[in-house]
Amino acid sequence: MKFSKLGLLTLLISLFILNSCKHQDGIGLGVDGTNQLNGTIFADTNIVTTTVAEDSVVTSGLGRTPLSYFKDPEFGVTESNIAAGLTLPDGTAYTLPDGVINIDSAVLVLPYSASGFYGDSLTSKFKIDVHQLNEKYVATTYYNNKQWDYKPALLGSKTFTARSHDTLKITDIVTGAADTLKKVSPQVRIPISEDFLRTYFFGAPSANRASTLAFQNGIKGLYITLDKAGTTGPGGNLMFAMDSSRIDIYMKTQASASLTIDTTMISLPVPTSTHMASIKHTYSTKVQAALANTSTDGLVYLQGLVGLRAKVSFPDIKNTFASLGNNVIINRAEVVVKVAPGTTVPYAAIQRLTMYQLDIAKQRVRLQDAATSDPRGVNGASYFGGYYNKATAEYHFLVTAYVQDLINGKTVDYGTYIAPVDPTSSTSISISPDAQYAERSIVGGKNSPYRIKLNIIYTKINQ
Repeated sequence: MKFSKLGLLTLLISLFILNSCKHQDGIGLGVDGTNQLNGTIFADTNIVTTTVAEDSVVTSGLGRTPLSYFKDPEFGVTESNIAAGLTLPDGTAYTLPDGVINIDSAVLVLPYSASGFYGDSLTSKFKIDVHQLNEKYVATTYYNNKQWDYKPALLGSKTFTARSHDTLKITDIVTGAADTLKKVSPQVRIPISEDFLRTYFFGAPSANRASTLAFQNGIKGLYITLDKAGTTGPGGNLMFAMDSSRIDIYMKTQASASLTIDTTMISLPVPTSTHMASIKHTYSTKVQAALANTSTDGLVYLQGLVGLRAKVSFPDIKNTFASLGNNVIINRAEVVVKVAPGTTVPYAAIQRLTMYQLDIAKQRVRLQDAATSDPRGVNGASYFGGYYNKATAEYHFLVTAYVQDLINGKTVDYGTYIAPVDPTSSTSISISPDAQYAERSIVGGKNSPYRIKLNIIYTKINQ
């Protein structure tokens, strides 16, 4: 009985409240005939996009260090050479074993990084050359345009086919027991001159092995390059994990004539982060025309390895919405970048792009939608976008807050860019030049049928 009375009382109160309303629109958002929300779709296809060169970037200590000689028919030639330091076994003072030491062999081990190749792995063969540096590799900051002085004499070379996913079997040296075979990660193994090791390690004064500084002052470091004449086909970009690279020395030691000869192995590792890449691009006629703004094909070129990016501007945005003043709310704004058909075979498109702007000091800053400091951009990398959709051959960026601020004059376009970026991080939005991935994409510009678009859904508020 009590529940029935309570239900009746609730119903009467509800009817009283509704009956007191003069207009039904007075409930909720408070919108009436003179103040209505009208959603409208607008597509801006007059976006100006131009190809520009990437800024220089630090390439010392990269997690993926490129070694490249790639003749891309669309982009031109990419070259990347590696300079690296060496240190003593275990990175500390080393005393030679007693007795007679005979070197069986020495090999420079270059492990591939994950997904460590981009280019032609089917028809191309590579010839890798190893030289000694004439200048000491110092643990400091180096940029991609650094050029090294190295000795012309070869310390080692090898011709091979890129197999960045294939494991190898090598001899595992077991001290005091029979050697065995073991499987190792994908890597390139280059025989190294025994004379080089005798001069700078085994036969060097003991003081050179007493400290890493003395050893490095003498040996200087290694310069690793791909021989242009010995590399056949289009070539490619090999990515190595240089922090795991080393020279493995296999040797026999015998303390005296009466003792058993045993085989042992020691390593001269590349110290952590003591390596860098010198990167150079020689562009095709088409790319040179795009860089000079004389191209007529309407294409824009994007390239990793500190290569190419696109400058983007939206000249019609403010004029389009000027008559509406501040009475416009941008519900959603999305930049759509379309890859030109036929340009992803045989070389795959970039898997992720980034988008950023310059501040008044011409420094890179994140768009409002990508900035954690802006409450409108806290949804992270997956929300912001930039990932390649293979089914549609498109990249999408959500730029709602950025467009709203452009329209309202809260931000000034000092320069907005779309550029390649590390595709592996799903939790952060990088705006730094990419020196670790070599992929490239050709996308449509203003005069292309595949031109970049800005799709906007907005609401006009009549006051």
